[in-house]
Amino acid sequence: MAVRNPLVAPVLGDHLSPAPAPEAILGYAFQRPELLREALTHRSAISGARLGRGRTAPSTGAGSNERLEFIGDRVLGLLIAEWLAERFPHEQEGELGPRLAHLVSQPTLAAIAETLGLPAVLAVAPGESRAGVRKLATVLADATEALIGALYLDGGLEPARTFVRRAWEDAMGTHAAPPKDAKTALQEFLLGRGMKLPVYDLISREGPPHDPTFAIAVEAAGARGEGTAGSKRVAERLAAEDLMRKLQQGFPP
Repeated sequence: MAVRNPLVAPVLGDHLSPAPAPEAILGYAFQRPELLREALTHRSAISGARLGRGRTAPSTGAGSNERLEFIGDRVLGLLIAEWLAERFPHEQEGELGPRLAHLVSQPTLAAIAETLGLPAVLAVAPGESRAGVRKLATVLADATEALIGALYLDGGLEPARTFVRRAWEDAMGTHAAPPKDAKTALQEFLLGRGMKLPVYDLISREGPPHDPTFAIAVEAAGARGEGTAGSKRVAERLAAEDLMRKLQQGFPP
């Protein structure tokens, strides 16, 4: 019988299966294991807490990994910027910026999370688990940043730096030249084929002023891409990446 890791809250309805120990994934022993537990707790896992007599607590996000994700996002940006400055000492901001954007992007974080085995150790609500939320790029990227935030709060920059340089080693070496921003790449792709420039449109803006969520659509060449993020700039980039994937399938080089 498989034993569920005590650092991860059990999820009803899941089949027990062997999962990597979170501390083994990170290569770090926590002084405050509650930080690790929080980093691996999706909002859905704490939003259905029972108050008694059939009542359910409203979801505030407290106890989930959202606060640690906020911290980890900033720590990751600092550590990747530091690493890029060391690795490419002759490049300026115009070249380092695209590298940084690529390395901290949602697709890169989600791919790293998959490689590390994070989907197996995330605590999510039963319904969300059955719906496959552990495989969503947004969820995996947020959890990865939350883990970095937990490492930083528990041990400072050094354990966070050690983890990032190990986990991002392959991604760091992928591009010999600075990768192009998705919006620039999309524009060049279209112009190179004599097509009209893409048109971006704000689909919706939801959430409070301090924590908005933007949904952006972009259309070109009869196709449409969409992206959702906490800023319009990032949502536009995700929409451009989505459209590029679709166009590349229909217009091979």
